[in-house]
Amino acid sequence: MKNAHASAKPINTGRKGSYGIDAPYMLSVPAALIVAGIVNAIASQTVWPLVPAAGIGACMCFGLYASRRGKFVVWAELLDRLGLRGDERILDLGCGRGAVLLLAAQHLTTGRAVGVDLWRRGDQSGNASDATQRNAAAEGVADRVELRTADMTALPFEDDSFDVVVSNLAMHNVKGRAGRDRAIEQAVRVLRPGGRLMIADIFGTRQYSAQLAELGMAGITLENLGWRLWWSGPWLATRLVTATKPR
Repeated sequence: MKNAHASAKPINTGRKGSYGIDAPYMLSVPAALIVAGIVNAIASQTVWPLVPAAGIGACMCFGLYASRRGKFVVWAELLDRLGLRGDERILDLGCGRGAVLLLAAQHLTTGRAVGVDLWRRGDQSGNASDATQRNAAAEGVADRVELRTADMTALPFEDDSFDVVVSNLAMHNVKGRAGRDRAIEQAVRVLRPGGRLMIADIFGTRQYSAQLAELGMAGITLENLGWRLWWSGPWLATRLVTATKPR
């Protein structure tokens, strides 16, 4: 793709919309452990129970930063790498409240950013198509955004429909290896020859890479996205799989 943005002003990662918190129910476990540590410290009149509580608190801080800020910074850089012209069709699998989808839409002029999701609130707080539509309006990209309620294992699009397919921390929510393989197959099916695929996830990235190789995708890479997308420290880091569909 031609890099039309090489000398353009970088996309502003400051957000005007409301994007919630990823996997909100998972926060209840570390929060309960922190409270237990504090209660233990008071009951035993020692500071030692506060040591693991502090470690758990630090892990929570990593996750909250990744959810509220880190993913925007990282994905702004990843999308800029693509050197989009502005007329592309981009598909976001499991778009949620639009963190990646709307960043992608900011790179477009005559193109279209399409987001699909099942809108489950266990995956993201306040997850709903109406919330995403409001965010699109707040970011000034509503005219370039389309939302669909759909399962990523059975996408309602024609073959070779999109120039870019992206997904952020969504594919691991598909149940079972067979289901995730179907989701990868669908992503490749709707991607145009020469199109790019970018999947970021905390689990299953080696499986995705192997499946992409079986499907004949080219230029497959796997990279760690760094501390900005640590969800509880380096042991739960986000990795990115990229690939290109042969022409």
